[in-house]
Amino acid sequence: MLNKKASRQRRSRKTRARIAEQRTVRLAVHRTNLHIYAQIISACGNKILASASSVEADVRKDLANGGNKAAAVVVGQRIAEKAKSAGIEQVAFDRSGNRYHGRVKALAEAAREHGLKF
Repeated sequence: MLNKKASRQRRSRKTRARIAEQRTVRLAVHRTNLHIYAQIISACGNKILASASSVEADVRKDLANGGNKAAAVVVGQRIAEKAKSAGIEQVAFDRSGNRYHGRVKALAEAAREHGLKF
């Protein structure tokens, strides 16, 4: 019997293995109760090319709560802008085993609207 955390980790391992085979840049999302984080990681997996989170001062001054959909939308917009400035347009979406629902979905859709393709 697996618990929730072990199940999520199993799903994330499968996703990361598939993305590693593709040898593409990935957009990794990490979600906690209070905040949401997004990182663009190089194809070889050893370098962070861009990052955005609801912890950043620019984001926090506009939002009262970093753990809701509004914060996820802002983080999605910022990660797309930072990726474009770094010359990245195409990424693989790594949701870290979380369901494509709620905050994870809001972040992904905001990043797509601002020109990131995945």
